[in-house]
Amino acid sequence: MGVIAAPPLQRGLEAFLGSAADRDPTGLTGLLPNGGGFRYYSVTSSVPHKNAANYRLTVDGLVERPATYTLAELRAMPQTRMVKDVQCVTGWRVPGTPFEGVRLSALLDAAGVRSAAGAIRFTCFDGAYTESLTLAQARRADVLVALRMQDKDLGHDHGGPVRLYVAPMYFYKSAKWLSGITVTEKVRPGYWEDRGYDVDAWVGRSNGRDDDPTS
Repeated sequence: MGVIAAPPLQRGLEAFLGSAADRDPTGLTGLLPNGGGFRYYSVTSSVPHKNAANYRLTVDGLVERPATYTLAELRAMPQTRMVKDVQCVTGWRVPGTPFEGVRLSALLDAAGVRSAAGAIRFTCFDGAYTESLTLAQARRADVLVALRMQDKDLGHDHGGPVRLYVAPMYFYKSAKWLSGITVTEKVRPGYWEDRGYDVDAWVGRSNGRDDDPTS
């Protein structure tokens, strides 16, 4: 009976924690463990829900061809799947996590990055979170505009329907609820960098931590 009951109970716990965290302005529910290994973080008291009907991702800034993508258009593009460990700068790790999505480099190539460009700024539809990468970092093959995680579509609590996934860096670089990709001349520190986190967030080589690199 325990074997039969455990999966639905676990799914229920994760759904409850995600829903509670979405409405918790204190952030304390994000400290509660769940069997998936993830903790739920949001820097706002609530985040609007987006779906295939109303989700849009813009690519703009120092590009020749600004674009706006629907969820269907992103799903129709060539998809890359990778399985890597997820490492949070607060210490927890989820090993062997599958992510799937469009390589960020493909969207940048489609937009035609101008010669003056040197960085990317990411914005999110929670209205508060931002992140950044250098252009060289953004073009890495292990940086995705992710649509799926753990072999299912990204749910709202994990940053869906679309999030950034920067495999070799601490998870705060993998911005949830992604809505904008703006090509800029220089790096602009993101939400957590403005609060003391390292701009370059390589796992095991930043933020004073010595975690094993993600693999």
